[in-house]
Amino acid sequence: MRRIKQQLSDNECIQILQDESRGILSVLGENEYPYGIPLNYLYHDNKIIFHSALEGHMYDSIKKHEKVSFCVINNGEKVENQWWYIFKSVILFGKIKEITDENERKNKLRILGNKYFPSEDYTEDEITKAFERTLVLEMSIEHMTGKIVTEK
Repeated sequence: MRRIKQQLSDNECIQILQDESRGILSVLGENEYPYGIPLNYLYHDNKIIFHSALEGHMYDSIKKHEKVSFCVINNGEKVENQWWYIFKSVILFGKIKEITDENERKNKLRILGNKYFPSEDYTEDEITKAFERTLVLEMSIEHMTGKIVTEK
């Protein structure tokens, strides 16, 4: 971090990860081009949980390269009577892996689904309908930085 005064504490970073709903997962894609994917996620047990389809560019990329980064940015706060916002962001670096154990996959999907769906029954229904077609990924966090930025 170049501007130490803008650096967030680990606790502030974790709070953002818990509060926000979406981020960008960056992988090393085809022909080694970076590839960023907007995803829903769950921060749980100091790891990030994602779900996706069992095929596609992202899946192909993580099978080849386990190192990834993940960025989350909050909505920010507009400065009163000004045009700019003050916002906070968190960037994580780590390794991603596919969760293959059926019980662990279902458990992680339950926790993830309950973050987004209106009820536990709705989550269970979605798991029942889509489980066989759902990829569950877990990112281990090796490095985390966060910062506060004023746009002006």
